[in-house]
Amino acid sequence: MFANMTGWHLLIVLAVILLLFGASRLPALAKSMGQSAKLFKREIRSDEDVVIVDSAAGDESATKRAAEPSVGESVIRPAGHLGD
Repeated sequence: MFANMTGWHLLIVLAVILLLFGASRLPALAKSMGQSAKLFKREIRSDEDVVIVDSAAGDESATKRAAEPSVGESVIRPAGHLGD
């Protein structure tokens, strides 16, 4: 999608962003986007660490619990099984 973007495309996108948000809000916008990206990467790494720890421990009960519906969940059955 972004492979065909040239310098002109980026310039137009930056001009539109400048018109929408104004020059005074651009630094705050860039800072918040950077913080969001850092937080996203940190959460991805922590989720990968949890998955690695769970798989290294060989905890099969977590897999079994995930397969069973909890008390609050409803089970949706196909229309052909209404009489069950």
